[in-house]
Amino acid sequence: MIKSIVLVSGGMDSLVTAAIAGQESDELYFLHLNYHQRTYKKEQECFHKLVEFYNPSDVLEIEVDYLKKIGGSSLTDESMEIKDHDHTGEVPSSYVPFRNAHLLAIATSWGEVIKADRIYIGAVEEDSSGYPDCWESFFKAMERSISLGTKAETVLEIRTPVIHMTKAGIVELGNRLKVPFQYSWSCYRNNDLACGTCDSCVLRIRAFELAGIVDPIPYEVNK
Repeated sequence: MIKSIVLVSGGMDSLVTAAIAGQESDELYFLHLNYHQRTYKKEQECFHKLVEFYNPSDVLEIEVDYLKKIGGSSLTDESMEIKDHDHTGEVPSSYVPFRNAHLLAIATSWGEVIKADRIYIGAVEEDSSGYPDCWESFFKAMERSISLGTKAETVLEIRTPVIHMTKAGIVELGNRLKVPFQYSWSCYRNNDLACGTCDSCVLRIRAFELAGIVDPIPYEVNK
């Protein structure tokens, strides 16, 4: 009996990861964290639709507004501009400092209580925005920390099934798994119509184009 917690943001990568976890697990538990980013309303809406679609054993929604209070990211600080996609290779302003560590810590606390076996997170290393907390080495280090900081009988594996996939590969896999891409959201700017020019929108648009699959999400501008 494999019991898995899936970090479900409402985004495309976590959606495909949830579908993979569903195939590899006996029980699914969905965890959604609201850190009051600009598009949290749309992401929450997508999350609720995914809960209805996948019907996990239990759901936990957590408010982590302290990440907004800490700031340092254009996703949480409205005084910072969300820039259009560029190719500089630098960590973009949308990076939320050490966000995935906070997400995994909360998932670990819940996992220890419900005696989960795995935590799934839809991080992507090779074809993403270049966030430092999306590297495989980071997740391996976090897994070691979890082992050291929990009870002896707690064994929690961090699974990152799409981490070495391209975005187009994730779209292709999601299509094969028949995931509801219409219930996912990638835009960093808007809660109604995706902008089409922010870093996340551009990566998503390009992924669907390369995969030769129609993206069900409408955009203001298509690149």
